[in-house]
Amino acid sequence: MVKRTYNIDVVLQALSDPTRRQVVERLSIGPASVSDLAAPFSMAMPSFMQHLEILESSQLIYTEKVGRVRTCYLNPNPFSVMESWLQVQKSLWETRLNQLDSFLLKTKGKI
Repeated sequence: MVKRTYNIDVVLQALSDPTRRQVVERLSIGPASVSDLAAPFSMAMPSFMQHLEILESSQLIYTEKVGRVRTCYLNPNPFSVMESWLQVQKSLWETRLNQLDSFLLKTKGKI
């Protein structure tokens, strides 16, 4: 089994665009064809395809072409990299806020 690594910078950069986030949100419901994904957006198909290429290069999505229809699928694995990073940040800030809370309570008790 091949273990893949995901670059959090590439993933976050791909998700920095609202169009790409909307595509990811749509794909979280289930696979969709490129034309179905592009329908809600008022942009030319080549411009929309550039968004899909960025999502695909970040490995957030993968596509499969059957006949003339290209279907997009969400790849949940890169999100685990972000989830791990966010969990570390959350834990760090909770510790800092608890320390600040303790300090303020001690300071208030001294007044």
